[in-house]
Amino acid sequence: MERQAMQKLIEWKNKTGRKPLILMGARQVGKTWLMKAFGERYFEKTAYISFYNNSRAASIFEMDYDADRILTALSIEAGVTITPGNTLIIFDEIQNAPRAFESLKYFCEDAPEYHVIAAGSLLGVAIHEGVSYPVGKVDLLNLYPLSFREYLRAVGEAGLADALETKDYSLIDVFSEKYLYHLKNYYYIGGMPAVVSSFIESRDYNEVRRLQKDILTQYRGDFGKHVGNNELMRINMVWDCIPLQLAKENKKFFFGQIKKGARSADYEIAIQWLIDCGLVYKVNRVNSPQIPLSFYKDPSVFKLFVLDIGLLSAMSETDPKSIIDGNKLFTEFKGALTEQFVLQQLLCDTDYVPYYFGTDSSSFEQDFMIQKDGHAIPIEVKAESNVRSQSLKAFNDKYAPAYCVRFSALKYMDQGWMVNIPLYAVCNV
Repeated sequence: MERQAMQKLIEWKNKTGRKPLILMGARQVGKTWLMKAFGERYFEKTAYISFYNNSRAASIFEMDYDADRILTALSIEAGVTITPGNTLIIFDEIQNAPRAFESLKYFCEDAPEYHVIAAGSLLGVAIHEGVSYPVGKVDLLNLYPLSFREYLRAVGEAGLADALETKDYSLIDVFSEKYLYHLKNYYYIGGMPAVVSSFIESRDYNEVRRLQKDILTQYRGDFGKHVGNNELMRINMVWDCIPLQLAKENKKFFFGQIKKGARSADYEIAIQWLIDCGLVYKVNRVNSPQIPLSFYKDPSVFKLFVLDIGLLSAMSETDPKSIIDGNKLFTEFKGALTEQFVLQQLLCDTDYVPYYFGTDSSSFEQDFMIQKDGHAIPIEVKAESNVRSQSLKAFNDKYAPAYCVRFSALKYMDQGWMVNIPLYAVCNV
């Protein structure tokens, strides 16, 4: 199972001015596998240290931050003689050892010749709760569930993935039916590595759903381990209501749908906790389609998405029969799944920061907005091939953007004012 992040790790290994790298990502997105595979492929030796239930390893950093002493102790702990240039040092579950996390600053300053990579499933929470972050002393890489392109490669369709990278739609659209078939599967299966691996081996959709529910159960277990009872209740309530929020025509997050009379102030910590865990993505509204978009962000108005479309499918109780039943998956469940898919691909397969456009009085809200080549580009998301773009046209007539983008099940089409990009080619926006 090849990950696009591997290329970014290779670039980090070889770059001038390299700093220790922090690999961020939710539980079970494949961080440990990626780090170990990177070490096996591109280094002579790997010194793997996990701080999960490992007080001995954590104690190495309690005395001081002397690099020579720490490296000697790490060599003993890992059973590997650590030498600069040819050894990858991996700190896994580093949120369990705050002083090890703080030591990354000293690796950067005092031992920059060593390759150090660190990860932790709840690292974002630990940082938010006061663990000292080595600002300016680390490089950062986010790891997400498999993108659609990565999924295609995993299921043996490398040719389809390669075709997308050409951006040649005279080639890509010849295979539109195959892309749509795999897209429907991806809507159900998603990109969690263990789930994709299971599907490749068994082709059993029921087993896919069982594994997804296991992952969701483990996430709930994490909620209970790290917060008090009052906050736990709020976290569960926010988490449980996301599918309902996304099923609405207007996917803005309404606190009143958590429970009657709910106020934003009561749930801000719960939402931030889920974001820090990497389990939820927050997309803020911009009130004006001007660049830089960040200047026009309204932090009080947003949409929430979960980390993986397959997990959202499981939370929404999507029936596996919908995969076989024509376009049912794109119609009956379009509100809950299609924007989730597009957002997920924008995050894991592009460098854009997604927003969405709207005002309190606007009648032509846009599903997403990105900043590209000095322009604010509106994006409309359509689940089907039978599309009408009245809202997008009204937006275009009022604001005259450089061009507009629509994602739909249709093939590629350039209408001058608008470009229709197939849903399976979000990576090419």
